[in-house]
Amino acid sequence: MQNRFKNAIVYGKAVMNDPELKAEYEKAAKKDQSAYNVAVRDAFKAPEIQGINTGLYTGEIGSKITVRAFDDFKVAGVRVKITNAGGVVLEQGDALQQSNGLDWLYTASVLNDGVQGSRVVASAVDLPGNETVMEVVIPVG
Repeated sequence: MQNRFKNAIVYGKAVMNDPELKAEYEKAAKKDQSAYNVAVRDAFKAPEIQGINTGLYTGEIGSKITVRAFDDFKVAGVRVKITNAGGVVLEQGDALQQSNGLDWLYTASVLNDGVQGSRVVASAVDLPGNETVMEVVIPVG
């Protein structure tokens, strides 16, 4: 915990030296808060992944996976990895944030002949570099 606090302090100081990032945190600061306080708090809390929706993923190129991810400040990015039932990585890449600010859309670029039993792993990262990972297995049958 002490190491985490030190890292948050270092991050907060770094934000104060980056005019663009400092301005983003200043916008989020409430009354009696500074950009530094918001940045330090952000460094303590990793993003959350609420779910991975594979309902539109058919294994065909162009099929979609949606990841719902959010953070107390901002999710910087979401990455998706798809492995087949045998554990072979078929593809991975960045998802695109949707206009609702919560959902991230990944579009398959590789054919997956054996969708059932495939694993979809999503990782969400925030600005301080905190990462949260969630995995789902596409049901067999």
